[in-house]
Amino acid sequence: MAEPKTPQPPHTQLRVGRLTKAHGLKGAIKVELYTDAPERRFTPGAVFSLQVPTSSPWHGKTIELVELKWYNSHPVAFFKDVSDRSEAESLIKAILWIDHDMAEASDEEDAWFDHQLIGLKVLRDGVQVGVLTQVDHFPAQDLLTVTTSTGDVLVPFVKAIVASVDIKAGTMTVTPPLGLFEEVADDEPDAPAETSTEAPGTADESTE
Repeated sequence: MAEPKTPQPPHTQLRVGRLTKAHGLKGAIKVELYTDAPERRFTPGAVFSLQVPTSSPWHGKTIELVELKWYNSHPVAFFKDVSDRSEAESLIKAILWIDHDMAEASDEEDAWFDHQLIGLKVLRDGVQVGVLTQVDHFPAQDLLTVTTSTGDVLVPFVKAIVASVDIKAGTMTVTPPLGLFEEVADDEPDAPAETSTEAPGTADESTE
C-alpha cells in the first residue's frame, strides 16, 4: 500500500520590485524595491516572474538574478542573459514577482498577499462601507476595488487612505477624502432649469 503523500505547503507570489531605468551599457537595471528584505529576496539565482504588457517580448517569461549591487544608495540588478543596454531597456517598467512559501513567516511590514486582502470588510469610522473584491497592481501604486451597496469604488492603496489592515479581524480601515464613497452635495441651491447655465453633472465632478 502506497504511503500517503505529505501535503505540500501552499505557494503564492509576492511582488518585490519594479525595473525603472537602464544603468550603464552592460544590461544593468535600476530597481524600485517593494520589499523590506532585499537581501533575502534578491539573492543570486533568484528567479522572478515578470508582469509586463502582452505585447512585450518578455510576456510569460521569468528572469534570473545574477547580482544586486548598490550605486549611490540605488539598487541596481544584473540579470542572466541581459547583457546590453538595449535588452535592459526592453524590461523597463516590468514588475517583479517571486514565489513565496506560505509556510514561511513574513517579517515584512505592511506586506500582504492579494488573497489575504480579498474579502476584507472595509470600515470607515467603525461602519462597514463595503467589501474589498479586487487588487490591481500598477507601476505607480496599487488600486483596490471596494464593492459597496451602490457600486464599485476604486481606492488607492496608500497610507493616507488605508489607515490599517487587520487580517485576523478580517477588516480594513479607511480614511477616504470626502466624496470617494459618496456624492458631495452642492452647497449652492440648484438654479431653475430654464435659467441655469451650468453643464449638467458639474457638481458631481468637483474635486474639492
